[in-house]
Amino acid sequence: MRRFARHRQGSLFLLSLLAVAAVALSLGAGAAVSDNDGGLPLPVTHEHWNFMDPLLRSNADGAANAGTYRNPSDPVCVTSTSTAANVNTDCEGNAPHNETSIAVNPTNTSNQIGAANDYQLTLSQGGTVYETIFTRAHVTNDGGRTWTTHPIAYSNYTSTGDPAVAYDAVGNAYVATLGFLWSQNRFCCTNPDVLVASSSDGGTSWSKPKRVASGTGSFGSIGTFNDKEYIAAWGNGNAIVTWTQFNDGIGGSYISSPIYASVTHDGGASWTRPALISGSASFCIGAQGGTACDQDQFSVPTVAADGSVYVAFVNYPTSPTGRDQYLVVKVDAATGQRVAGPYQVAGVYDGFTDYPINIDGRQTLHDSEFRTNSSGDITADPSNPLHLAVVWSDMRNSSLPAPADPYAAATNSDVIVSQSFDGGATWGTAVALTAAGDQFQPWGAYDPSGRLRIGYFDRSYDAANHAYGYTLATETSSGSLSFSKTNLTTALSDPTQGTRWFSGRTPNASFPHPTTFLGDYSGIGTWSGGVSALWTDLRGSTCFGGRCGTTQDAEFAHGS
Repeated sequence: MRRFARHRQGSLFLLSLLAVAAVALSLGAGAAVSDNDGGLPLPVTHEHWNFMDPLLRSNADGAANAGTYRNPSDPVCVTSTSTAANVNTDCEGNAPHNETSIAVNPTNTSNQIGAANDYQLTLSQGGTVYETIFTRAHVTNDGGRTWTTHPIAYSNYTSTGDPAVAYDAVGNAYVATLGFLWSQNRFCCTNPDVLVASSSDGGTSWSKPKRVASGTGSFGSIGTFNDKEYIAAWGNGNAIVTWTQFNDGIGGSYISSPIYASVTHDGGASWTRPALISGSASFCIGAQGGTACDQDQFSVPTVAADGSVYVAFVNYPTSPTGRDQYLVVKVDAATGQRVAGPYQVAGVYDGFTDYPINIDGRQTLHDSEFRTNSSGDITADPSNPLHLAVVWSDMRNSSLPAPADPYAAATNSDVIVSQSFDGGATWGTAVALTAAGDQFQPWGAYDPSGRLRIGYFDRSYDAANHAYGYTLATETSSGSLSFSKTNLTTALSDPTQGTRWFSGRTPNASFPHPTTFLGDYSGIGTWSGGVSALWTDLRGSTCFGGRCGTTQDAEFAHGS
């Protein structure tokens, strides 16, 4: 996912930006696609890729029943109670769910909240698709057997994206998202705001979302595009949100993308002024020269046992290979200001020739079209306030350089971990969790005993390296970086063909209707009873608009 390097590669990558989801939900298998819808030179960002379907965006706010989606009844719906090992948390309707996040209430572990990109779709008798995308709170109060979908009142927005969920120590819940506006027959969106809603009753009711940071301008204009926020919480009413601020020039051209942070100490009622936290260092090359670490993405915060707050993010150092590096900063828990770092964790094998490239110019995997990237997260050991781990995936154990054609490439993406025992100042040698095939979209979290747990998509269960399960890796002892592995899934998911969502094109006839979008992350939460996992699952089947295929559901499992 070379969002920074591709600005330097010219129009080839710019032309592919809007195609990534262009027939995501198209009614026909062979709908024509405009690569760039007029050639607007948009910044290469995470969220620009999510809302680009021409059959949807032109009617995005025009549905007769859009008000039903904006302000639905509460609860929206409830799943049937299930004792199965895997439970589908979706009940709202026939639409995809991806980019999952989950958190466990520390005061009542039976109460858990999951969130995802929730798409709400209506197909008219005339064949017009109406769409909104509102993140919902998927709430369980019985440890994952039953899930209730509660709305969050994004009444001033048309869509949200990049959901992130957290609980503080007393059980207040927080959901962070990006908020977009678009209107009938308008080219997509205003540049998004960063929003956080809170709940003091375990996710049953939610405050009106607070705007933590404001976007300025719109797609293709001068402005500020906030992207890929994430949240962590602690104590009583304390939380931090971090995000990328893409600074766009004329025509949406790229200027820079530093990391910002904001904190609350009153349960989300108010937030501090956003603070730039990515800093500068000799190992960074600034977007406009110098040593500013300002070509960043995928920030994630974590809170250590002593209340220290750390943030990890991916930085593009303008190397000849196009490879990124993981960096960590420490921020002031009271103000959100950077107080130490950035510290260099490790280089990431995700450069120009490390991945094959899909139909949209995005990095992908063997026989696939879904976009992927190397990002993961940072997590803090509750038993040792100086012990941290950063988790990601990359191609260091793959055969490199990779062929550009995914149908000619044999990829081997692995989950990678590095740990620090001095509060992030120094980091140990990165260790790979080696396995056959591709492992990707990892999420790490320490359990209460100090063992690192990692959930990730895993194709080692399929000799063809096509279908994935969801694996939970458990550290054998704290700090050992030695892991046992358990498959949490009872059925595999094949993104390479036969999918319904984000699959209007067939680049290779042997793999009809592959999905181009699974989302870019999954989530796990830890507690004394084990691990709760939530991921995008394709095992189900559905029909929409005259074409059938596999679904995208937010699937839950508990791991011991």
